[in-house]
Amino acid sequence: MLNPRLLALFDDYATSHQHPTNRLTHKVAIPLIVLHIVAMLDWVRLVAIPVLPGGVLTLGMGVWALATLWYLRADVKLGLIVSVAMALCFPLGRLLPVWAIVALAIGGWLIQLAGHAVWEKKSPSFLTNMVHALVGPMFFVAVLLGDYAVKPQHPAPSASRA
Repeated sequence: MLNPRLLALFDDYATSHQHPTNRLTHKVAIPLIVLHIVAMLDWVRLVAIPVLPGGVLTLGMGVWALATLWYLRADVKLGLIVSVAMALCFPLGRLLPVWAIVALAIGGWLIQLAGHAVWEKKSPSFLTNMVHALVGPMFFVAVLLGDYAVKPQHPAPSASRA
């Protein structure tokens, strides 16, 4: 059972993700976007710490740790899944050449934006609520696991002419 705060975030996020094709584009785009963000933030070296993988603390590691705290606070099960998936982006991002990371970034964002422009006909929700940048990955994990079902939005009835 999702806590009321997370459920409200998912309900708000879902209002911009009603079209099935838009949701499908997000299932492709969100993992690509998360991978490229983690990989690119991992390029920014902050301080040498020999016990860390690679011997350095990167901006990606710091952002991952903060995001993990947010995810775990929102929901332990979903948070662990998203956090582990994000952590797997570090070794994958380090294996890929820079050009591939840049290509994934461009492709992921084009797919994501096409979903909104072509099918959903609404702006991405993170443009009005930056928290939705964190909500997106957890939302799609929750939908995939059956922990959240997208409720169809019905248009408001229009006033009839007398």
